[in-house]
Amino acid sequence: MAAITASMVAELRGKTDAPMMECKRALTEAEGDMARAEELLRVKLGSKAGKAAARITAEGVVAVAMEGNVGSMIEVNCETDFVTKNDSFLALANAAAGLIARHAPADVAALGALEYAQDGFGPTLEDVRKGLIGKIGENMSFRRFKRFASGAQLASYLHGTRIGVVVEFEGDAVAAKDVAMHVAAMKPVALTSAEVPANLVERERSVAAAKAAEDAAVATAAGKAVQSAEIVAKRVEGGVQKFLKEVSLFNQQFVKNDKLTVEQMLKAASTTVKSFTLYVVGEGIEKKVDDFAAEVAAQVAAAKQPS
Repeated sequence: MAAITASMVAELRGKTDAPMMECKRALTEAEGDMARAEELLRVKLGSKAGKAAARITAEGVVAVAMEGNVGSMIEVNCETDFVTKNDSFLALANAAAGLIARHAPADVAALGALEYAQDGFGPTLEDVRKGLIGKIGENMSFRRFKRFASGAQLASYLHGTRIGVVVEFEGDAVAAKDVAMHVAAMKPVALTSAEVPANLVERERSVAAAKAAEDAAVATAAGKAVQSAEIVAKRVEGGVQKFLKEVSLFNQQFVKNDKLTVEQMLKAASTTVKSFTLYVVGEGIEKKVDDFAAEVAAQVAAAKQPS
């Protein structure tokens, strides 16, 4: 069996908000498989275990540049929140966004090779990045970017510097801006239910089925009647359909008027949204958890002591 370390417990707790000992039990049952342990917690604890799944775990900023119907969005990471307020770091991020819009680099390496000078550093963007690392004393990197040049109209929204959204649309600019703000708040994963990635749908179906099986086991243990397989199947599918509505943009209740779905709002505004892109700083990046891991280790050790 894989050894369950304090840092693994800390990582799972950070993803799920579940109690530490529940995290340890789930990891033990999953034999150290983090994804499986997270799924077990969702089955056991329901929605509580997923509330922190998108927790921001790295520092940095999102920058956007728009030049007519051409635009870009980039995430630039650093080590501490302090640096995200540094004028030179912000200038670097905004310059990178502008360079992407104007020059369409193929990747991060090509972006770094573009001509740019700042704070006495240059002649390339990569030279400026390296120079600022030495000047500020903290590592920083260009993590990901996207350029928009399909010919559609563009709307963008930045929630501070940590969440960025770009919407490609045709129609009313105000309605499109409202959609961008909605995406930042509600974080859909696709435009429609049909476009939700299959792996997310299957995972939700698996969780719903496991939850139904656990409910049946509890009912059996309590001597209560167990629902038929047909009813259970309908419950599982109902849960999946509810999930699809919750994560698809057009089906979500519009944040500025919950009597309308986003699709209904757009129809009323004679506006068509073709795509959206959402960046959340640090999504999927784990911070160091050394101190928290020590705390977890101490509590795990204490729990093993005889009372």
